Amino acid sequence: MTATAWDFPDPHILKVRVQAGDIDLMQHTNNVVYLRWLEEIAWDHSRHLGLDEAAYERLGHGMVARRHELDYLLPTHLGEEIWLATWILRSDRLSIRRGYQFLRPGDGATVFRGRTHWVCVDIKEGRVRRMPAEFQAAYVSPLQIEET
Repeated sequence: MTATAWDFPDPHILKVRVQAGDIDLMQHTNNVVYLRWLEEIAWDHSRHLGLDEAAYERLGHGMVARRHELDYLLPTHLGEEIWLATWILRSDRLSIRRGYQFLRPGDGATVFRGRTHWVCVDIKEGRVRRMPAEFQAAYVSPLQIEET
């Protein structure tokens, strides 16, 4: 896939294949599967940045979804390979905004776009807190895309 196919430069990419359990009555990937894929690619990217589940527990902080924006552009079907891409679009002391784009490499079509506003919380109290220094260092955004 060429770099020009992506909405932003240098995406973090995870490749998946549509499984039988992903298919709904309409014979395409069910919408809730895309939400699961958002979480899978976000965790994969966080681990790549050095923040896995154990780091969250050690630091006593985690990121939780405050808001999702999901745009289903084209259906996907059983057996198709889908490339999930994510970027940290914006970050501040309390939160990050993550963008997603899913491509079908067979024809280069973008099948999905989404955004999530993730906020940092204290795991024990469940309250919004400033991101620890480790989070701020890992979740930095070179893009700093303004909200649309």
